Amino acid sequence: MPVLYIGHGNPMNAIEDNEFSRAWIKAAVDLPIPRAIVCVSAHWESVGTEVSTAERPRTIHDFFGFPTEMYALQYPAPGSPEMAEEICAMVKSIQIRPNPDRGLDHGSWSVLMRMFPKAELPVLQISLDQTQSTQFHYDLGRQLKQLREKEILVVGSGNIVHNLPMMVWEETAFQWAEEYDSKIKEWILADDHQSIIHYEKYGKPAHLSVNTGEHYEPLMYILGMKEPGEPVQFFTEKIWGGSVSMRSLRIG
Repeated sequence: MPVLYIGHGNPMNAIEDNEFSRAWIKAAVDLPIPRAIVCVSAHWESVGTEVSTAERPRTIHDFFGFPTEMYALQYPAPGSPEMAEEICAMVKSIQIRPNPDRGLDHGSWSVLMRMFPKAELPVLQISLDQTQSTQFHYDLGRQLKQLREKEILVVGSGNIVHNLPMMVWEETAFQWAEEYDSKIKEWILADDHQSIIHYEKYGKPAHLSVNTGEHYEPLMYILGMKEPGEPVQFFTEKIWGGSVSMRSLRIG
C-alpha cells in the first residue's frame, strides 16, 4: 500500500472546491482500496504515544471562528479496536497506550471527507508524543511500516512549512518558506532523510518553517515507511498565506 503525507492547511478545505481538495480526491481515486486508514495528525499531541480504539470515533471540531456549517460536519467512519491492538503489538520499542475516548480531529476528517466521502473504511489515529524528538517519530514510522503489507493506508497530516503567527490571508509566499519547502522536496527525492530529521542545521529558513513541530512530525512517519529508491509523487505543491506549505506527496 502506498503512504501519503497531506498538507491539510485551512479546515475550510473540507467543504471548498479548490485546487487542494480536488488534488486529494484524485489522489484517493489513484490508490488501491485499503482495508483501513491510520492517520497521524498534527492535531493530536500527547505525553506518550496513544492509538484510538473507539468503535465509533466522534468527529472533533477543534477550531474556532469558522462558519456554522463547519461545526455541523460529521465524518461517521467506524474505528477498529482490533487494528489498534495489532499496532500496539507491532511496536516493540515503546508501549503504545489505547485511548477509547479519542475521536477524529480535523487533521484527519477534513482530508478524509474529500478522499473517502462515504466514510465506510475504519479509521484510527496515532498521537504525536510531544516529549520526543524528530528522530523518535521517524524511527516509530519505520516500525509501523508493516502496516503497508497489511493493506492499511497510512496518512500523515500536517504542513511541512507551518508558521501561523506570520501567516497572511492572501495568495502569497514568503521567500524563506519557498526556500525551505523546495529544499525538503530536494531531500525527499534524494532519500536524504537525515537532513529532514535534523532540519535545524539548515538555519533560519528551517526555524521559521518548523515554527512548532507538530505539523512537521507526521512527515517523519511517512518517510520512515519509505523503501530506498521507492517512487515519490508530489500532488500538491504550493505555499499559501505566505507561510503554510500545502505540499502533499505519495510514496509507492
